[in-house]
Amino acid sequence: MDDDENQFVVDDVSKIIKDTIENTISGNVYQQDKVNQWSAAVSEQCLSALSKLKKSFKYVVTCSIMQKTGAGLHTASSCFWDSSTDGTCTVRWENKTMYCIVSVFGLAI
Repeated sequence: MDDDENQFVVDDVSKIIKDTIENTISGNVYQQDKVNQWSAAVSEQCLSALSKLKKSFKYVVTCSIMQKTGAGLHTASSCFWDSSTDGTCTVRWENKTMYCIVSVFGLAI
C-alpha cells in the first residue's frame, strides 16, 4: 500500500473531524439532553465523510462530549496493528461550555 491513494492521511482526517464538529455542535451551549444526539451525529457524519474518500480502510470513530466544569479527563487507547498502513487521528475541540474529543482509527483492508 505505498500508493498515496491508500494511505491514512492525518491532515485529511483531522479536517473532516474539525469540519464535522463545527457543523454539528458549534454555537451550541452544553445541554445534557442533547449529548447523545450530538455525539451520534458527529460519529456518523465523520464516518460518512471518511467513506467518501474511497480509501481501502475500515474506520472506527469515537466521540466524547463533556461539560466544562474544571474536572479533569484522561483517556487512553491501545492498538495492535501495522503502523506502516494503519493510522489514528484525535481532535480536541472546545467552546465556552463543552469539550468534544473525536478519535478516528483507520485500519487498512
